[in-house]
Amino acid sequence: MRIDILSVLPELLESPLQHSIMKRAQDKGLLEVHVHHLRKWAVNEYGQIDDYQYGGGAGMVMMCEPLAKAIEELSQTVTYDEIIYLTPDGKQLNQQISNGLSLKKNLLMICGHYKGIDERIREHFVTMEISIGDYVLSGGELAAAVLVDSIGRLLPGVLNDETSALFDSFQDNLLAPPVYSRPVDFRGWKVPDALMSGNHRLIEEWRHEQSLKRTQDRRPDLLKDL
Repeated sequence: MRIDILSVLPELLESPLQHSIMKRAQDKGLLEVHVHHLRKWAVNEYGQIDDYQYGGGAGMVMMCEPLAKAIEELSQTVTYDEIIYLTPDGKQLNQQISNGLSLKKNLLMICGHYKGIDERIREHFVTMEISIGDYVLSGGELAAAVLVDSIGRLLPGVLNDETSALFDSFQDNLLAPPVYSRPVDFRGWKVPDALMSGNHRLIEEWRHEQSLKRTQDRRPDLLKDL
């Protein structure tokens, strides 16, 4: 999979993409991430990519021309399955969206800044708008890092145990069950008997029951879709 990211502050993406699982995915050749500085397509020698908004009001707007030029130039060599704009008013990211995007071949992500991007870019270029939550960040870079991570870990071969992602929270609209490790008894706090039974059917039943209980207690809204 290839992911291109348009950013005003590409430095913000260096650390999240160069460590841990995302680094492993790239080192294995399973994921390519290319971060492009939008000022490469600035409208003048001063690196301008934003301007005042029509109609007045506080805050600058990312201009049409740099974004359009960047998207068109990158699209000359890569056919994008989705051009994604990270924005607070987009569709809220969930596991199903990440699952679907992990099946794509090429993605382009646009990181917004200031008051956002000119609406004409959204109308004529953007094919998908995603929010990572009902709050506002200083820019779209952190949201892009979250999205890349949620997609990249699903690619076959990225995780050491490929079945691990299948049992994450939200994969089946349930939260993941509690997990335990050694020792069996810590300060009198013991691992549940079912997990120590060696009975795989009993273990799976226990985990499913615990997932249902945890979802009912913490995210009952998820159960309405089951």
